[in-house]
Amino acid sequence: MTHAFPGGALALDFAGTLRYRHRPEPREDLSSPESLSAWFRESGITEHAIPCEAADLRTALALREALHRLIRARMAGTAYDRDALALVNAYARKPAPVPQLTATGCQVEARLEQAFAAVARDAVTVLGGPDAALLKECGNPECSQVYVDRSRGARREWCAMDPCGNRIKAAAYRARKRTSGRRTA
Repeated sequence: MTHAFPGGALALDFAGTLRYRHRPEPREDLSSPESLSAWFRESGITEHAIPCEAADLRTALALREALHRLIRARMAGTAYDRDALALVNAYARKPAPVPQLTATGCQVEARLEQAFAAVARDAVTVLGGPDAALLKECGNPECSQVYVDRSRGARREWCAMDPCGNRIKAAAYRARKRTSGRRTA
């Protein structure tokens, strides 16, 4: 699997495909039409590759940034950007992928607009529902992934243990060791 899905919601994971937004040079996970197609397949929106072109990638990136603006506004308790809201709602109105029963089980095929619709509808569900109150940003200062914290007591600190939680815990352990080494010396 090429892509990570730590957010607990399609919309959050799609918005998180621009990783490390806090850095001067963030990492782009949707760097080609092929990587966009792979994201849709790996996310479970469809089982087969969706043919994508450069223009489709530009559309995907515009949708992703609109989602990101809406997620940030919801977390901050501020008004939604009107253009971002209009774009997400326009895609949410489009037909979504339809699962089909086959002799071997369930199969989902989607066209590109249906895949975008699935992501937009998920954003409407997350941002407009009870999960919106559970949105958090990863506690790793390098990471910018937003996730739904459904943990007991809402005490989750990282988007995922691997790599963010492990890095923070290892750094804290090393710092404690350095500090205790200085005290005994």
